[in-house]
Order: sequence, then structure tokens, then C-alpha cells
Amino acid sequence: MKEGSPLDREALNRATSIYLVDRVIPMLPHELSNGICSLNQGEDRYALSCIMDFDEKANLLDSRVVETIIRSDAKLSYPGVMKLFTDKDDSEIVHALEMQGYKATKTRALELCRMLRRGLKLAKMLEAKRAERGSIDFDFQESEIILDENGKPLDIRIHESNDATQMIENFMIAANETVAKTFCEKKIPFVYRTHGQPLEEKIQGLRTFIGNYGYKLEGSDSEVTPLEIRNLLEKVKGTPEEAMLSTMTLRSMQRAEYTTECGGHYGLALKYYCHFTSPIRRYPDTQIHRIIKEYLHGKLDEKRIEHYNGILPFVCKQSSTMERRADEAERETDKQKKAEYMKERLGEVYEGKVSGLTGWGMYVELPNTVEGMVPVAEMGDDYYEFDDQNYVLKGEHTGKTFELGQTVKVKCAACDIIARTIDFAVDGMEPAQNRNRSGMKFDRNGKKPFRQDGGKPKKGNQGGKSFFPMKNGGNGNSRNNGSRFGKGKNNGRGKH
Repeated sequence: MKEGSPLDREALNRATSIYLVDRVIPMLPHELSNGICSLNQGEDRYALSCIMDFDEKANLLDSRVVETIIRSDAKLSYPGVMKLFTDKDDSEIVHALEMQGYKATKTRALELCRMLRRGLKLAKMLEAKRAERGSIDFDFQESEIILDENGKPLDIRIHESNDATQMIENFMIAANETVAKTFCEKKIPFVYRTHGQPLEEKIQGLRTFIGNYGYKLEGSDSEVTPLEIRNLLEKVKGTPEEAMLSTMTLRSMQRAEYTTECGGHYGLALKYYCHFTSPIRRYPDTQIHRIIKEYLHGKLDEKRIEHYNGILPFVCKQSSTMERRADEAERETDKQKKAEYMKERLGEVYEGKVSGLTGWGMYVELPNTVEGMVPVAEMGDDYYEFDDQNYVLKGEHTGKTFELGQTVKVKCAACDIIARTIDFAVDGMEPAQNRNRSGMKFDRNGKKPFRQDGGKPKKGNQGGKSFFPMKNGGNGNSRNNGSRFGKGKNNGRGKH
């Protein structure tokens, strides 16, 4: 793709492929992204490859970035590879490969299986080494929405990560780190993936919050290391407050973004990082592939360096902006399909956990990741107020409280597909008819009265969960927000 061509300009304008529930909006035309540029089984493809040599302890011995021709020997699925990891009998292994369309001799099939198992062993060692350095792993549940041929949601379930997806993810991280280190040391213009140190004010807020539960962070607010964050998450694992404290910790992190300076990746505990592995779906990858090729062919002279120094700041800004827009689109379509799904289940009772608290209500998340809000105006057994010091909703007369992570039974009360909202009601609790102690009708934030025409509050009232301040925007949704830094349900799309 030639720089400045119509195709290149449109790719930069989009900057990323967008993965919605029912479709993909590609950065490049389908004929390229799923055809000519895709690693189809049995077909030769030009590529840039990061070739790395590791010893038996997963220490990197040598690496090189070179132009290659790749012929994919087998196009396998993640569930199919997991079956290869678990099957023991040779005939079962051969059958598992045949079921994925791979036709080969028994000897070749077993060789492929052994190679994948060696790859899994190396991937686990690489992951363990990152963990020792303090790589942060937020283990949030993410949704998988099953649609019929007409786009109607049939089921919503938890998206499960497995050894096959994690193997690819670990290899991508290793390649991205190696490429970033290689070209940072060459001091040539480049696009890096940077995840900065958390802001002091966010760490201060986090310290205060976790202190209420008996936890603490070592070090000053300006010098909390990724290892300290990881240790905190390890301590809360398996406790009733795990989900709540993990969410609060995530919200103390900065967003990852694209930069021209190599600022490192705090969440992965890496000094060098970039996005190299997906040039057909992310423009930063496309851009650095172009730079690398010019370097390999000796064409990166002073004039070209000056050119890249001039254009890369805009490339980084545009890519970061469009990534955030894509993340928001993915979240909003997920919310719409969830509202559509729950509208068919009005009146049904579920058990969920309190996932957010605000002055106008509490959010409850079901085991399948569907989240709805219980408006305080509808909680009829008492007058509830939000205690922002202790992060609870507390009844004025009964003293009854609702806190983050608490299990609660709720009934699906209302759904608005257009607004993408779901309302729950606490099971067994009579509605309050939207009245406070004096009988005045209040909206969801407990302050402004409803309009006289009976209209509902504006859509914004159901925005982000406000129990943890977020000065730089964001809707407080911890799922699918890979742009902040964490993992996403991307099957190897690498949202770090």
C-alpha cells in the first residue's frame, strides 16, 4: 500500500478495524483483509517476520526482523488447537486435525501437534517471566453474544480464554516488544504503544479505597510499580471483594496510546513496546511495517527521516482517537444487543452482583455479564442515599446497605433498545413510585425533578458509574476497554 494513495488515506482515516457484535468494519477492503493479505492455508504470502531464538529457559538469545514468504500449513481454530493440547491418542490427534480441514500424513500431523505443544510450553514460560517483572493481569469476564441469521440475540455467555488464545497472545507480546526494542535502539522515527505510569491522584484515590478493606500499596504515589499492583490483585483473588477492587484498580490506570517516543508499557511491565503484528487491521502496524521495509532496503535517508518526523505525530493522534471510537462502538453495540436480549425476559428473576454505585442507583451484573441499573427512586422500602466515603447505598431509616460485590436478586423491569439501557428492580422490594420523603418526584440522580410532561431523564443520566472519579472521561465500563490497557476478547487481536 503506497503512502498517500487513496487506499492509504482511507486506511489512516479509519485507523483500525471495528469488531461489532454482528459484523466487522475493516480498515482495509475485504478483498485485502480477508483475501490477498490474509495467511490462507496452502498459499504463499509476503510478510515481515520477527524471528526470535530462545533458550530452554525462555531467554531471548537472538532476533531479527526480515522480509519473508510464508505459506500457512494449517488454518486451525482455537477450540481445535485446545483439543490437540488435551488429546493423548495419536488417532484422536489426526482426527482432530482432519476435522479442521487439515489433510496430511499421520507423521506430519503428529509433528504439527508436537510443535504446538512446544509453543505452549514456551508461551507459558514467557508469561511467567513477565509475571515476575510485574505484568498486570485483570481477569475480567467478557461476553460472547450469540446471534441468529437475522441478528437477534439467542444467548449471552462468558467468553472463555484458553491456552490456545493465550499462546498466541504471549507470542504477539514477545514480537511487539522485540521489534520496539530493535528500532528504538536504532533511533529512527517509529510508532510505539505507550502505557504510562498511573497519575498520582488516581493512586491516592485507590489507596484510600483499598484501605477500607485492609489492603495497602507500597511505595509513594508517584512510584508505585506494576509489581505492587499485581501483588494487590493476587492478594484479593478469591475474596468477596475481588471484582470490586480489581475494577477500582483498573480505573486508576491510564489509557494506552500511540506515541512517537518509546515510553514503555506499564501494564505489561515492559520498557519497549509497539504494535507490529496486525498491519491489515491497525494503521500503526501498517506504518511501522513501511518504515521497517525502508530501513531494510537502505532507503531511510535523512530526507525520509525528516518526512516521518513530520507525519508520525498525526498518525499517533489519529490512531489513538479512532481506537477509542472503535472501542466505544463495540461497547455500545454489545449494550444494544444485551438490551434486546433482556427485553424478551421482562419479569424474570436473576441473581447478580452489585457492580456499580451512584447517587441515582446501583448497577447489578448477572453471571452472563448483562448489566442493568436499579434506580434509587424505585427502591421503595427506604430512602437510599449514596455514601461516597464508604461506597455504599444506605437506607436512611433501616440502615440497610448495598455495597460493591454484594449478591442481590433482581427482576428485569424495563429495557430500552434505542437508549441501550436495562432497568432492574430488587426482587421482593415494592417500587417507590419515584417519590422522596416529601413526595416530590425525583430523577435518577436524586436531585433534579422529572419534567412536568412525565418525560424520563436524559440518556446521560445512565452514564458512567460515578463511585470512582474519572477526570479524563470514560464510561466506567471495565469490559472490552482494551484501549485503557487490558486484554479484550479479541482472539489474538492484541488490545494491549
